[in-house]
Parts: sequence; C-alpha cells; structure tokens
Amino acid sequence: MLAPGFADPVHDAQATFRAVMDALARPGLPRPLTPGLTPPAPLTPELAAVALTLTDADTPVWLDAGLAAAPAVAAYLRFHTGAPLTEDPAEAAFALISDPARCPPLGAFAPGTPAYPDTSTTLVFALETITAGEGLCLTGPGIRGTARVALAPLPEGFVAQLAENRAGFPLGVDLILTAPGRVAGLPRSTVVTEA
Repeated sequence: MLAPGFADPVHDAQATFRAVMDALARPGLPRPLTPGLTPPAPLTPELAAVALTLTDADTPVWLDAGLAAAPAVAAYLRFHTGAPLTEDPAEAAFALISDPARCPPLGAFAPGTPAYPDTSTTLVFALETITAGEGLCLTGPGIRGTARVALAPLPEGFVAQLAENRAGFPLGVDLILTAPGRVAGLPRSTVVTEA
C-alpha cells in the first residue's frame, strides 16, 4: 500500500517551499516545517516534504544507503514526484540523506559548472536536532552579524568540508537541513566555523 502524499498538494507544497526558501535566505535560523506526511521509513516526513516540493521528472535524486535499501521509499518518491533515481551522487540534483553521520564527502556531489553553478547538488539532511543559538558559528549573506546553530548528527570533519565547499564559490553544494518539525539552510555562501 503506497503512503499518501500531501493532503492538499498545492498549498502544502507552497508552505514547504516558503519554509525552505526562508531557511536558505536566513542561514542557521530554523523555520517550522510540519508537513503532515507519513512516508515509508526511513524517509522522514520532512525529507519527504522537501522531495515532494522540489523534485520532479527533471531532477535526478540520489538516496543514501538507508533510503536506497528500502524499496518502499523508491516507490513512494517515483510515484509522488516522478524523479529519476541515480546511484551516482555526482549526477544528482538532490541527495536525500537519512543518516548524515555516514554521508559521503561533500566533494562527491556535483558542484555545478562555471557557466551553470545552479547545476550543483542540493543535499537534504534528516537530522535529529537543530537548535538555534548554540553550536556552530555562521556568517555571510542573509546573516546579521553572526548566527549560531547546533546540528546533530553530522558527518566527520563537517566544518572542514564546508570550508572546502565554500572555497570554490560560486561553485559548491547547498544544504537543506531538516529535523522533526524544523528546517534550516546552509547555502554554499555561508562561512561556518566551530564555536
């Protein structure tokens, strides 16, 4: 039995889109995200909401090992989005990561090209927690002064990977960070340091 998508596809997708865009425009500031979805595990409601909102038949999606091992997840995404699944992270427009601690290096994903930096991969993490006001220190566009955000769990060497990702600006990946009921953004333009 295929799990349903959005109850109100137009308005639910619009609300998710606004939350994600606000999160990317104000890095490190979590926004509420309550999609009301019950997708097959280990796909979280927040990961599903971002996928249903931002992916379509023209956006190849890469699934991490946990998601790829669950046939119901692939069936759910194919049915509700039409997005093709790829096994090569460098070919993905979006990468859904259910286990961020085991995420491949950011350099394994498409950074875009000088002519088309927007062809990079956007990674969508399913974190356990996003806590504003503590943790990593963020500066850059969309941030007045500095912002602090604690994220868990994270890949090994995450801050160093983000620095390497930002060094190639305007190339590089962007990150959409989800946790139960929340979404935050880390665009490639953000400088992230240990607090």
